[in-house]
Amino acid sequence: MRDTRRSRLQLLPLFGLLAALLLPLGVTFAPPAAAAQAAEPVRIMPLGDSITGSPGCWRAVLWNQLQSAGYTDIDFVGTLGPQGCGQPYDGDNEGHGGELVTNVADQNLLPARLAATLPDIVVMHFGTNDVWSAIAPDRILAAYTRLVEQMRASNPDMRILVAQIIPMNPSSCTGCAQRVVDFNARIPEWARTTSTSRSPVSVVDQWTGFDTATDTYDGVHPSASGDEKIAARWYPALAALLDAGAGDPGDPQDPGDPEDPGDPPACTAAFRAVSSWQGGYQGEVTVTNTSASALSGWTATVVPAAGARLTQVWNGTLGTAADGTATVTNASWNGTLAPGASASFGFIASAPATAGTPSATVTCTARTASS
Repeated sequence: MRDTRRSRLQLLPLFGLLAALLLPLGVTFAPPAAAAQAAEPVRIMPLGDSITGSPGCWRAVLWNQLQSAGYTDIDFVGTLGPQGCGQPYDGDNEGHGGELVTNVADQNLLPARLAATLPDIVVMHFGTNDVWSAIAPDRILAAYTRLVEQMRASNPDMRILVAQIIPMNPSSCTGCAQRVVDFNARIPEWARTTSTSRSPVSVVDQWTGFDTATDTYDGVHPSASGDEKIAARWYPALAALLDAGAGDPGDPQDPGDPEDPGDPPACTAAFRAVSSWQGGYQGEVTVTNTSASALSGWTATVVPAAGARLTQVWNGTLGTAADGTATVTNASWNGTLAPGASASFGFIASAPATAGTPSATVTCTARTASS
């Protein structure tokens, strides 16, 4: 991380030298107040329900990852304090156990919390209780929109990270697992239409690779391994926002400088099997922008195992090589991805009857507007 305080701190010895030279002449010299003060930290609000706040130890893991990487000018904020996670960290948060995002929107609860904490960035994992309560995705997303409007009323430059929520499979809710899948599928398009250049909304995939059997202790709330996975998904998206807002105008490492080409476009791809039957299966691939700038398009490469072949694709355009390797290029509506945002496409594959559990190796390449 570039140290945004460097040029400010480098001025202080110069002020001291000038003061020493001018003092014999009876001239006093005071440095500007801005140079003598430390930079204001970036204020980050973790927002959600018990997965975020009770105790939400992924926040402790994330905080210490950021600190270790040099992101020290940050302040986690919220009207709630830490609940203990076995390690020192900034535990302020806005994760209210049992809350529904629809209730927070309907009851207008967020504005007072924003006014008390004044965040610059919101990290939101919200909606688990709504999904459990079988509230329709349209209504949950309308609540999301209301909260974003309130965030922007508090800070027109608010930067917002929104999770595709972790899987849920409690014994008391047999329909919850599929309802999470259905809700998460709606989030990328909602984010695309809600995001603005001044106040971007980025999607962070917290669903892929998260296993309720091993990463939760009750089918809902993350265990220690779940906390590690959640923090690992938030980290690159949050670091990209912090980097995008960092750097002095004269810093030669600033991506805005002509001599610095910036980071190349990058993305990751993750595969999951949705369902399978003798002779085939349905799969899904999620592409995530891992670079610090927006992507204008992406292409995923899918190499199915055990002789399987992709036969149908939706939310993308399919090309297939003779050896069965498939390339899927984004559709017209899901190619633009903000930093940390994700898009998914689905497919049907045919497979030998003896193929076993579906699997595939997936990679992706990213394009920017100029590439």
